[in-house]
Amino acid sequence: MIALLVDWLNSAAVTSFGTTTSWAEVLGFTSGAVCVWLVARQSTWNWPIGIANNLVWILLFYAAGLFADSALQLVYIALAVAGWIRWIRGRAGNPLPVTGTSPEEWRWLAGTGIVGTAALTVLLHTATSSTVPFWDAVTTALSLLATWGQVNKRWESWLLWIAADLVYVPLYLHKGLTLTALLYVGFLVLCVRGLLEWRRSSGLPALATTASR
Repeated sequence: MIALLVDWLNSAAVTSFGTTTSWAEVLGFTSGAVCVWLVARQSTWNWPIGIANNLVWILLFYAAGLFADSALQLVYIALAVAGWIRWIRGRAGNPLPVTGTSPEEWRWLAGTGIVGTAALTVLLHTATSSTVPFWDAVTTALSLLATWGQVNKRWESWLLWIAADLVYVPLYLHKGLTLTALLYVGFLVLCVRGLLEWRRSSGLPALATTASR
């Protein structure tokens, strides 16, 4: 049953301009775009949709023998479950508010990001066939830290997602994945919208207003 599902996910969904797009890519982009849109609107439904997206990639990565990538999806699922619970419970019986990241949290994020990137670079270089281990590590670290910020509704989490997407786009172009790179440009636009909406929700002035001062 699982083998049939994996085969279907890897099968061609559409072919355009000589490029074939699999059902996995179609489902991945669609669910990912819906998830980002729901996060921007602070809907708790973003978490189950994100988990469904992770489950699809677990099947594909495992079938392809990419066990480290498959395991990473389990980390994302664990964070998603934590975020789902935290958003539902809220704070003191009220919805969890959007807040800023404290200086102490930034120091923790910076330290964790540096150590995590270094460790992942070594791991990817020695245990995988990655041709760009450092940049793969950077995007993974940024994505995990951004997910932590999303779980806790820190508006700056969007800055981390934007930073990750700015690396992902040229990275996918380098790997010859032109269509995927274009899809991530779409994610980048959604992230900018999410940043603006969460800043407004947190009570901060709009970026344009701040910049004009």
